[in-house]
Amino acid sequence: MTLTNQDIVQVLRLCKSGNQQAQMEIYERYYKAMYNIAYRIVKNSFEAEDIMQESFLSAFTKLDSLKELRTFSSWLKRIVINNSIQHYKKNTKYQEIPLDDVLYKIEDDFGITQDYDFKNLKAKQVLETMNSLKHNYRTSLTLHLIEGYDYEEIGEIMSITASNCRTMISRAKESLRQKLEAFA
Repeated sequence: MTLTNQDIVQVLRLCKSGNQQAQMEIYERYYKAMYNIAYRIVKNSFEAEDIMQESFLSAFTKLDSLKELRTFSSWLKRIVINNSIQHYKKNTKYQEIPLDDVLYKIEDDFGITQDYDFKNLKAKQVLETMNSLKHNYRTSLTLHLIEGYDYEEIGEIMSITASNCRTMISRAKESLRQKLEAFA
């Protein structure tokens, strides 16, 4: 039986024993998704590739610390996100302003005016517009809307409180909405 036909738990057990073919199989199964996650955060193809590879190396060396092998994909995803954010913070110098110090607008139920037609927007256009947002807005929206993390998880990843995270996502949505309305 080839490794491609085996269950993830079986392949991970082989990885734990040092089987390089099993490690390559894990890499082949997950590298595209992990690259895309890193790329959405750092916005540089070469850096995203480096982060992805470093994350795989880290995962393989710390595989024994993973208690439940079935959670490998979410564990690996978390490693990639943390490494990407850490890399971005290390390479980008910007002034941080605590969100609690800034007055913010409370978003209405949906935050979308009823007369605006979002159905005509294409996914590519939305993603391109998201890439033009400030880094913290882009990162928080990516984690929330694309990766499916909740406010508490995003707050933990970005080292902010859950309420600051909600505020940031609300502002990011408003900023995205304004930029998208310019296309209409």
